[in-house]
Amino acid sequence: MHPSNALYLEVLTGLGVIILLTAWLPMVLRRMPLSLPIVCVGAGAALMGLPDLRPLAVHPLAYPHTTERLSELVVIVSLMGAGLKIDRLLGVRRWMLTWRLLGIAMPLTIVLLAILAHRLLGLGAAAALLIGSSLAPTDPVLAADVQVGAPGEGLEDEARFALTSEAGLNDSLAFPFVNLAIVLAGVDYSMGDLGPWLTHDVVWKLFAGVAMGYLIGRVLGYLTFHLPSRAKLSRTGDGFVALGATCLAYGLTQLVDGYGFLAVFIAALGLRHASRDDSYHRRLHAFAEEVERLLMMLLLIAFGGMIAYGGLLGATDWRVVLFAVLTLLVVRPVAGMLSLWGAPLPWWEKLVISFFGIRGMGSIYYLAFALDQASFTDPARLWSVIGWIVLISIVLHGITVTPALRVLDRWQRMRRR
Repeated sequence: MHPSNALYLEVLTGLGVIILLTAWLPMVLRRMPLSLPIVCVGAGAALMGLPDLRPLAVHPLAYPHTTERLSELVVIVSLMGAGLKIDRLLGVRRWMLTWRLLGIAMPLTIVLLAILAHRLLGLGAAAALLIGSSLAPTDPVLAADVQVGAPGEGLEDEARFALTSEAGLNDSLAFPFVNLAIVLAGVDYSMGDLGPWLTHDVVWKLFAGVAMGYLIGRVLGYLTFHLPSRAKLSRTGDGFVALGATCLAYGLTQLVDGYGFLAVFIAALGLRHASRDDSYHRRLHAFAEEVERLLMMLLLIAFGGMIAYGGLLGATDWRVVLFAVLTLLVVRPVAGMLSLWGAPLPWWEKLVISFFGIRGMGSIYYLAFALDQASFTDPARLWSVIGWIVLISIVLHGITVTPALRVLDRWQRMRRR
């Protein structure tokens, strides 16, 4: 057999195993202090050790555009899934915890991480801001275990709702700061560049993201639920409508130079609330979740290979490891607790919200995007920083999420008695 055919068949076989595990592992791991992402990263490290697969373990810098696009795809699918499963109507009071996390915790995290990156890692202003803004958002992809349940299930306590809605919105709200880092990295940067950044990257792109998301959500909601019975999309029963809505919202918004991440999540909310009690929402969400899980497994297997054999952590020293630990165990929890100061919540719910600031595919996307747009000093070290934080977050939060939420649910039951 020709070597290329053998490799193709091995990859095809491996893909079949991955798809089967995508369906089976979540059920098996549900009650265990172990998460699907941990298994995926470990499997990737083991699989890439095989001689035929070793060439697939490459550093992101070798394929920057591919890294950017693949991480982008899994993030937008996860944003659609997050929006589709939120039962709570949008509102100032109903979403107060979300506004606190977005308005206080995220900017505070960016500032603290940028200062820490400058002082501890010795990064310049542009690179330090890039690290801070890439790591500030919680990840909608790897945070599935701490999010609300499927549409209409009622699994929407304050902690799960806050983490789901925060992850849905802060991936797009960090974008202006990433773009500011790109501006600061410019060779001919001057203070005059801040005007166009403010008007275009902050005002226009946020406005376009919100407006396009609202408009697309309303149109899709009408087409799906309110057309005459024979024509409405919900009659098809096809879950892949969710994927079409994701691509449509993201593509159209990016074409008008808005923030597509923001538009996808808002469009999902609009679609979800177009007909709140329709059972078709469960089918849409289930399909989006299945696609997200498959993409996540593939990317995390690649991530495991990058760590073990691709040199992702090759630019590591003790400062990088210390920075990663401080990010996850100090900066995010402190910023989260400060943002929730005075909120009418028990301390343990505040602690869960603040601790489970999971970092993952969103951080990988932002770094890949920025490095594709501008030149930053020592990009291999920046990748090592992100790699360590994502790896530690996967392991730390993956091990603690099941027992922590079990205790949280027990406390909530006791409180209701």
